[in-house]
Amino acid sequence: MNKFDIIKKPLVTEQSMDMMEEGKYTFEVDKNATKPEIRAAVEEIFGVKVEKVYTMNMTGKLKRQGVHQGRRPSWKKAIIKLTDDSEPIEFFDSI
Repeated sequence: MNKFDIIKKPLVTEQSMDMMEEGKYTFEVDKNATKPEIRAAVEEIFGVKVEKVYTMNMTGKLKRQGVHQGRRPSWKKAIIKLTDDSEPIEFFDSI
Protein backbone atom coordinates (compact mmCIF):
# COMPACT_ATOMS: atom_id res chain seq x y z
CA MET A 1 0.00 0.00 0.00
CA ASN A 2 1.31 3.45 -0.95
CA LYS A 3 2.05 5.89 1.91
CA PHE A 4 -0.28 8.46 0.33
CA ASP A 5 -3.07 5.87 0.18
CA ILE A 6 -2.76 5.25 3.93
CA ILE A 7 -3.10 8.91 5.02
CA LYS A 8 -6.26 10.25 3.36
CA LYS A 9 -6.64 13.72 4.89
CA PRO A 10 -6.00 15.68 8.09
CA LEU A 11 -8.93 16.30 10.41
CA VAL A 12 -9.18 19.89 11.57
CA THR A 13 -11.67 20.33 14.39
CA GLU A 14 -11.70 22.37 17.59
CA GLN A 15 -10.68 19.35 19.61
CA SER A 16 -7.86 18.38 17.23
CA MET A 17 -6.54 21.96 17.26
CA ASP A 18 -6.35 21.85 21.08
CA MET A 19 -4.46 18.53 20.94
CA MET A 20 -1.78 20.06 18.68
CA GLU A 21 -0.35 21.87 21.72
CA GLU A 22 0.37 18.41 23.20
CA GLY A 23 2.02 17.25 19.96
CA LYS A 24 -0.96 15.17 18.79
CA TYR A 25 -2.25 15.35 15.20
CA THR A 26 -5.41 13.77 13.78
CA PHE A 27 -5.82 12.14 10.36
CA GLU A 28 -8.39 10.13 8.45
CA VAL A 29 -6.66 6.93 7.35
CA ASP A 30 -7.42 3.86 5.25
CA LYS A 31 -9.71 1.39 7.04
CA ASN A 32 -7.30 -1.51 6.52
CA ALA A 33 -4.16 0.37 7.65
CA THR A 34 -2.35 -0.92 10.73
CA LYS A 35 -0.60 1.18 13.37
CA PRO A 36 2.93 0.37 12.08
CA GLU A 37 1.89 1.30 8.52
CA ILE A 38 0.38 4.59 9.74
CA ARG A 39 3.51 5.38 11.77
CA ALA A 40 5.80 4.71 8.80
CA ALA A 41 3.65 6.77 6.42
CA VAL A 42 3.55 9.82 8.73
CA GLU A 43 7.28 9.65 9.44
CA GLU A 44 8.09 9.42 5.73
CA ILE A 45 5.63 12.06 4.47
CA PHE A 46 6.20 14.74 7.13
CA GLY A 47 9.74 13.88 8.28
CA VAL A 48 8.87 13.64 11.99
CA LYS A 49 9.35 11.05 14.76
CA VAL A 50 6.17 9.33 15.96
CA GLU A 51 5.96 8.19 19.59
CA LYS A 52 2.52 6.55 19.60
CA VAL A 53 -0.42 5.92 17.26
CA TYR A 54 -4.02 5.78 18.50
CA THR A 55 -6.69 4.48 16.09
CA MET A 56 -10.49 4.48 16.17
CA ASN A 57 -13.06 2.97 13.84
CA MET A 58 -15.79 5.57 13.30
CA THR A 59 -19.19 4.25 12.25
CA GLY A 60 -21.11 6.15 9.60
CA LYS A 61 -24.08 8.23 10.68
CA LEU A 62 -27.60 7.16 9.87
CA LYS A 63 -29.20 9.68 7.47
CA ARG A 64 -32.72 9.87 6.14
CA GLN A 65 -34.51 11.82 3.44
CA GLY A 66 -38.24 11.43 3.80
CA VAL A 67 -39.09 7.75 4.11
CA HIS A 68 -35.73 6.64 2.69
CA GLN A 69 -32.83 6.07 5.00
CA GLY A 70 -29.22 5.18 4.48
CA ARG A 71 -25.87 5.29 6.19
CA ARG A 72 -22.78 7.34 5.54
CA PRO A 73 -19.66 5.24 5.02
CA SER A 74 -17.65 4.14 8.06
CA TRP A 75 -14.04 5.37 8.33
CA LYS A 76 -10.93 5.13 10.48
CA LYS A 77 -9.36 7.94 12.50
CA ALA A 78 -5.76 8.02 13.72
CA ILE A 79 -4.27 10.32 16.36
CA ILE A 80 -0.49 10.62 16.03
CA LYS A 81 1.60 11.62 19.07
CA LEU A 82 5.03 13.00 18.21
CA THR A 83 8.12 12.58 20.36
CA ASP A 84 9.27 15.53 22.47
CA ASP A 85 12.39 16.11 20.37
CA SER A 86 10.48 15.98 17.05
CA GLU A 87 9.65 19.09 15.03
CA PRO A 88 5.94 19.96 14.70
CA ILE A 89 4.21 19.15 11.40
CA GLU A 90 4.47 22.31 9.27
CA PHE A 91 1.22 21.58 7.42
CA PHE A 92 -0.82 22.33 10.54
CA ASP A 93 1.09 25.52 11.41
CA SER A 94 -0.60 27.49 8.61
CA ILE A 95 -4.12 26.62 9.82
